[in-house]
Amino acid sequence: MTTIEETAGRDGALRRGRGAGWAAVGALAAATFTVVTSEMLPVGLLTPIGGALGVTDGTAGLTLTVTGVVAAVGAPVLTLAVGRADRGRVLCGLLAMLAAANLLAAGAPDFGVMVVARVLVGVGMGGVWALAAGLAVRLVEARSVGAATSLIFSGVAVASVLGVPAGTLIGQFGGWRAAFAVVAALSALVAVALAMLLPPLPAEGAVRLDGVLRLFRDARVRTGLIVVALLVGGHFAAYTYVRPVLEEVSGVGPGVISTLLLVYGAAGVAGNFVGGVGAGRSPRGTLLVISGVLAGAVLLVPLLGVGVRGAVALLAVWGLAYGGGSVSTQTWLMAVAPRAREAASALFVGVFNAAIALGAFGGGRAVGGGGLAGGCGRGALAAGALVAVAAGGGRGGGGRGGCRGEVRCRLAGSATFVAAASDER
Repeated sequence: MTTIEETAGRDGALRRGRGAGWAAVGALAAATFTVVTSEMLPVGLLTPIGGALGVTDGTAGLTLTVTGVVAAVGAPVLTLAVGRADRGRVLCGLLAMLAAANLLAAGAPDFGVMVVARVLVGVGMGGVWALAAGLAVRLVEARSVGAATSLIFSGVAVASVLGVPAGTLIGQFGGWRAAFAVVAALSALVAVALAMLLPPLPAEGAVRLDGVLRLFRDARVRTGLIVVALLVGGHFAAYTYVRPVLEEVSGVGPGVISTLLLVYGAAGVAGNFVGGVGAGRSPRGTLLVISGVLAGAVLLVPLLGVGVRGAVALLAVWGLAYGGGSVSTQTWLMAVAPRAREAASALFVGVFNAAIALGAFGGGRAVGGGGLAGGCGRGALAAGALVAVAAGGGRGGGGRGGCRGEVRCRLAGSATFVAAASDER
């Protein structure tokens, strides 16, 4: 059996010492940042999108729901469908499609065209995230695999907390269509960077359906996926509609919204660092804290989010908690499935995006019914994640010693990655 170290040594031999491997890793981080930013872009632009296309805030929120559903299905399906195709070429094609999709959204004359554009975004989102996650081992030396994979995943984390406020800021000065056009241009640039920097990456082995299904039989993997579903679903039930909620509860205007979301983003980046450190020591303990804090922050928005100061404080706590969620759940799943990275990543992306879609849809029902505070109330799902983490810890799900074989936790930059064991599970 070829180990990760042997694979990294073979595939990285020609690039070692020249920095080309790290340049390719940086391009992959830019790709994950771009696809997640594309997915999250409507969050801070719901009100102007709805006004321009003649739909309510709840209906406009379907632009996020549709993308999440397609990405949830597309991640595992694309991973199976691409078979042994060169991963670099597939990624370039997906980024080019993402550029076209965002350009279509920028010029959408009606809501139907916008939905078509968001479907294409979902395909690109699911495919890029699932395929990019396992490529670091083929780009850098063995000792740097953990750091490189962390950098790739950091694109997801940073986009999750900064993509929305950045898009909102662009929309404030140039309109929501300009925000989509800017992301379209970014997608095209990243596609070019991938084409120039990625070496040939032929598939080492096609992912098989039976291999993906086998992961579900591992109770530790199921626990990790349940936690992802509850945390992400609870978060997006509230966060998708944070703009109308802030406008109603806090009484702030559009100009202040972008500033508040930047506060949230900055706190989220800090939370990603803090969560990465904590997950390197104990994924379970870190997720217990994140679940409890996130549930409390989201549920208290209607009560304590009155006025700018209250909104700033709550968004800062909210961002700090959610910012560490992605790296912590990824660390958990990589620890319990070290020999099935691509399959585990596909399942993670599928569940993550299904939770976004369901959370956004649930929050939209509350908004559509006139109960903005009710959308925040759905953040109680995070409390369910707290219970799931506590109940699942006894099975070895992500805690110290929870995996068979040698698991090396490495902290690099803003994320932690659990390197795969070199022996058979």
